[in-house]
Amino acid sequence: MAKKKSSKNKEADWRMDAILVLGLIFVVFAGVYIFTHPGKFASNREPEVSKTLNAENMVVRKPAVAGSFYPADKEQLSAMISEFLGEAEDVRLPNVKGLIAPHAGYVYSGPTAAWSFKQLVGRDIQTVVIIAPSHHVKLSGASVLDVTHFETPLGLIPVSAKVQDLLSEDGFANIPAAHSQEHSIEVELPFLQFVLGDFELVPIVVGRADPKALAGVLSKYLDDSTLVVASTDLSHYKPYADAVETDKKFIETVPALDVDGASNCEACGIIPVLTLMHLAQDAGWVGRLLDYTNSGDTAGDKNQVVGYASVAFYDGLNESEEEYLLALARETLEKHYNGGTKPQVDEAGLTPRLKAKSGCFVTLNKHGSLRGCIGHILPQVPLYECVMENALNAALHDGRFQPVTQDELGELHIDISMLTTPKKMEFGTSDELLRKLVPGRDGVVLNYLGRTSTYLPQVWGQIPGKEQFLSSLCQKQGSRADCWKVGAEVEVYGAQVFAEKE
Repeated sequence: MAKKKSSKNKEADWRMDAILVLGLIFVVFAGVYIFTHPGKFASNREPEVSKTLNAENMVVRKPAVAGSFYPADKEQLSAMISEFLGEAEDVRLPNVKGLIAPHAGYVYSGPTAAWSFKQLVGRDIQTVVIIAPSHHVKLSGASVLDVTHFETPLGLIPVSAKVQDLLSEDGFANIPAAHSQEHSIEVELPFLQFVLGDFELVPIVVGRADPKALAGVLSKYLDDSTLVVASTDLSHYKPYADAVETDKKFIETVPALDVDGASNCEACGIIPVLTLMHLAQDAGWVGRLLDYTNSGDTAGDKNQVVGYASVAFYDGLNESEEEYLLALARETLEKHYNGGTKPQVDEAGLTPRLKAKSGCFVTLNKHGSLRGCIGHILPQVPLYECVMENALNAALHDGRFQPVTQDELGELHIDISMLTTPKKMEFGTSDELLRKLVPGRDGVVLNYLGRTSTYLPQVWGQIPGKEQFLSSLCQKQGSRADCWKVGAEVEVYGAQVFAEKE
């Protein structure tokens, strides 16, 4: 006869049963979770869930003209852009705010487009607003495509969150059909990717619209790290000589910010161009023609050509202001050597930029060799005063040379550099410093153990290697040649450089 279980044994059996049931439940739920979340428990696999979620949330505008307007192969495309940029010139404009660039096939318009995009090398641009014409859809107002990314053979470009704000503005809407086959934005993108790397895009296609009203809205979305690109070609399918004559009006009126004159120009993107011109007028930017060609100059015959222009808009001096300062520097030297005083300047007749405080350097060259160069890095006095003061300093007080004599005045050639305010460059290692420096663009101030030295951007022409450039700066201040590797601080600045005509 079996023994009856005690109450203590019954309690132990109940606890064991409960544990078994709970364990079984845990195993079932764990198995389900692992089955539905395999990436979480795979030691050498990417988390597929987050990858899938990202893909689900992305809406990508795929390239429409890769393989026709430009190479679809990444390596071929990069090589072509690199070649175009290598043939274009960086004219060292300060604070580039806007560009006009063509949008035809690269074999036709690429060499001219490169002149615009060459001006962006080394610049800190976070957002690019592209305003482009509609070639395929009749459009009233502006369409801003509401997607997350644009894609080219060079990769994905994120669309800026500013798009959502723009879509709430009058005259702006999301019309996908206006973008699906449109090349006028897409053709600009590989150049921008190659030069800038990462940036966010605001893609705007326009039809019939008031450019002044468009500019009024867009001005609210611009800041120091935003660039505006107006996409356009010029006259279409005229004989070569006729096209050059027709396009002459565009390349004269647009850089001069003559809105009335430009309104009658032949250009498929005239509304984007006029919009950018209104933005430039309102902000006080200056325009400059960079390059003009047509398809007869590049890859087409001369019977029916299409015109192309690159124009930059920047926050700096215009050509009249440059000429005034060069003449002022020359007059200052002549008056000094003829026993007089500095020129008397009536500030009331000067432009605001000439009266604004700015750093500047005046450089004197004689038969191609340096004869004196002195200036102020930081803004201390009005620009016109800075030029007069340092014209004399360069002639009389550059310790590397004997003072300039009166007999030498006629042999001197004057250069002036108007400087932007230096900004500290952040870097963790000397290798990172070398990566960040942009030869030809960056003026450099090097500070080490209380000593300071600087080279203007044009000195890169004499010392093109980055390591040699920095070592020379160390030696210039009397420090060890490798001081830039061992705790030196670096500031960089830009310069608008202009010179007397030969």
